[in-house]
Amino acid sequence: MQNTPIGTLYLVSTPIGNLEDITLRALRILKEVDLIAAEDTRQTRRLLTHYDIHTPLTSYFEGNEQVKCDKLIDRMETGERIALVSDAGTPIISDPGYPLLRGCIDAGIPIVPIPGVSAVITAASVAGLPLHNFAFEGFLSPKSGKRKRQLSVLTDEERTLIFFESPYRICRFLEDVLEVVGDRGIVVTRELTKRFEEIFRGNVSEALKKFRETDPRGEFTIVISGKKEKR
Repeated sequence: MQNTPIGTLYLVSTPIGNLEDITLRALRILKEVDLIAAEDTRQTRRLLTHYDIHTPLTSYFEGNEQVKCDKLIDRMETGERIALVSDAGTPIISDPGYPLLRGCIDAGIPIVPIPGVSAVITAASVAGLPLHNFAFEGFLSPKSGKRKRQLSVLTDEERTLIFFESPYRICRFLEDVLEVVGDRGIVVTRELTKRFEEIFRGNVSEALKKFRETDPRGEFTIVISGKKEKR
């Protein structure tokens, strides 16, 4: 009796806004796999419809990833190929998928990265701050007390710092940065690659003043200068 060939997990990067920002390889993989596991099927369906791709979708998000993980691994162990995509950008970076990735590693299932857009690299590339090395911190705690403690660990960090934040907490985040880290140089980006893309450069206090006076919308990627070395 011939053994069934094992399947594959593809980690497929998708656009963070502009639908043209996807690789030819990513489009081919999304067409060829047996199933696409998507953080938000509505968002992914928009992308698939744009490129006339009809691969079946299943939801895979923070609320169901533990339940779905074993089921997806079972399918790959029978030979199916599955693509994991997040709402936007590169999967697993501050998005669901880690349990599935670890499960595939433990099960010996091949994992293939399909590189593409990342909000981290996109924001960093236009920031104009040193990037010979940097520290990506993702989303800090939504609670101010814990967020301040997390920031306090970074006060002596000399590398450029990169964070994600939601529009609902951006001002509180900036308030805590100003209090704990100080009035450093900052680049605040939002809606990158989209119609209302915005890139603000200045100091933390200037950024706080600006976003207090507006109605912040869209997901934010924030780049902050590291602590200056003493000479």
